[in-house]
Amino acid sequence: MRTNRICQLLALFVLLALMIGIPCTSFADAAPPATTDPAASVPQTWQMLDYLAADYAGAVKHGEVVSTSEYAEMQEFARHTRERVLALPPSAATPVLRQQADVLIALIDAKAAEGDVARQAHLLADSLLQAYPIPTAPSRTPALARGADVYQAQCAACHGASGHGDGPAGVALSPRPIDFTDPSRADQRSALSLYEVITQGVPDTAMASYAGTLSADDRWSLAYYVGTFAYPRAAAQGEQAWHRSEKARGAITSASELARARVASLAEAMDTDQARLVLGYLRAHPQAVHEALAGIPLARARLAGSVAAYRKGATEQARQLALSAYLDGVEPVEAQLDARDTALRSRIETAMGAYRTALSQGGDADAAQAQADGVDGLLAEAQSLLAETAAGPMTTFLGALTILVREGLEALLVVVALLAFLRKAERHDATRYVHAGWVLALVAGAATWAVARYAIAISGASRELTEGLSSLFAAAVLLGVGLWMHQKSIGGRWQSYLKARMATALDRRSAWFVFGLTFISVYREVFETILFYTALWSEDQGLWMLAGLVVGALVLVLVAWLLLRTSRRLPLGLFFSLSSVVIAVLAIVLTGKGVAALQEAGWTGVTIAPVPSIDLLGIYPTWQSLLAQLAVALMLAIGFAVNRWRARAI
Repeated sequence: MRTNRICQLLALFVLLALMIGIPCTSFADAAPPATTDPAASVPQTWQMLDYLAADYAGAVKHGEVVSTSEYAEMQEFARHTRERVLALPPSAATPVLRQQADVLIALIDAKAAEGDVARQAHLLADSLLQAYPIPTAPSRTPALARGADVYQAQCAACHGASGHGDGPAGVALSPRPIDFTDPSRADQRSALSLYEVITQGVPDTAMASYAGTLSADDRWSLAYYVGTFAYPRAAAQGEQAWHRSEKARGAITSASELARARVASLAEAMDTDQARLVLGYLRAHPQAVHEALAGIPLARARLAGSVAAYRKGATEQARQLALSAYLDGVEPVEAQLDARDTALRSRIETAMGAYRTALSQGGDADAAQAQADGVDGLLAEAQSLLAETAAGPMTTFLGALTILVREGLEALLVVVALLAFLRKAERHDATRYVHAGWVLALVAGAATWAVARYAIAISGASRELTEGLSSLFAAAVLLGVGLWMHQKSIGGRWQSYLKARMATALDRRSAWFVFGLTFISVYREVFETILFYTALWSEDQGLWMLAGLVVGALVLVLVAWLLLRTSRRLPLGLFFSLSSVVIAVLAIVLTGKGVAALQEAGWTGVTIAPVPSIDLLGIYPTWQSLLAQLAVALMLAIGFAVNRWRARAI
């Protein structure tokens, strides 16, 4: 009897489930375990959200349910998405993901507009990928010809030869195959969407998974090929639309961004028809993303994207795009621009830094637009300058010569000061540590060049951080050395110091100090110089660049010889005094350059100051760098005053 009642209850439950439209199989068949593997769960959850964004319009129109079963499925998917999010390993993004999932559920329950639900679903999907990164782009450029072959062999029987969903095998299927030529639905789909469907299949349909049948490269090629069906005009008109639209080039700057791009998202920055042309063209020619964006055009495109993001309230995205505009656009061509107009390059750096700071502080969007327009004007001037004055032999020669002399002079002064001091102290045994330091710095620089050229591309941020931190470290060391040398230059202290040092061997700590200071001072300049030369070398003027390098090296050797010869003739007291002043000035210069580099890397803000830019002295028109230099100058002044007071007190 009890068994019969249990069976009756089970039958009643199944009947109720059928009445409210719960499908027998779906994306949500099995609840995820307490903690799921992101590598397996995130792609499925992302696909579910993408499906929801595209198909919600088939369930609700203008606030009214047009398909009860579809609407119930949308509600189920939204709730199951929240469960999957909470089942992922906890992270700092978990509260945000939970909140976004709750908003999505509330929108669907309220029968919100199709566009609002689609945007929220895509927002949650994008946040999910940021919190739990998975591969979202092909490992190599998709081959559209291969995609066409795969489509005809695997897909045309159901989807039709031209993607209308009318293939001979498809007309008998229920539900019918998707019509890839429907632009309203295609506008909500990305190449990544199509790839995930091909990879995982679609439950409750005849669409099976091809993960075991096709390679990942073939699935990506097929996804890109299928993604062109809805945009037939793109082949003829898309190329012009892509090259003319700075907003599009600012929004799609990498293989990952192209794989995730949708017409619906691009249409927020341009009209829908233009977005269809651009995306249709890029899916047919994915290599165009890398061909079109480089240098100043990339910087201008990222700047335009930054302003658009700021107007939408996405402040952090706007700031990151603004930072990328400099690091990925301006910084790689800094050497070419520096060789033509150093002042313009300096104004661009300062203006872009000030714009980033303004974004971080918030404020009126129109004011940000005006500031960005000023930056864009400088970038346009730079773009015109670089286009009109293509590097000739003499330009390359002078650029290589100027860069080496300018960058090498600071390191040379440190090395010469150390050698002169050791010779004055008759510590010839210690000079080998100085020579070892600068030789190893050159070797390390050559290794950096090899790695940068053949293994990895050193990012602008990494370069600026390396320059900035090493400059500040060297400035701190030189600050101490300058105060110490000044102390020995007064009251005859240098005489007793030299007598003590000549009587004992150089200890291990002092030896490593001399080596470390030499290495850091030289490597910082070598690092920057090599990356400048890498940029110049791309202009196909290798022999003239090499000639500039050789002449610059000879100039530095001549300067070193003159300084060392002059130092030998100086009285010891005067030598200590002059050396302390030179090293103190170098500490101030490196402080300014270090802060400027950190500003360019986005580590600190930029507030414009009414002073000229003097790169040789490390003076830049920002209050942050000037105040840092003032602080070092005050420490030196106080230290020098204390040294004199102590000398009089003895």
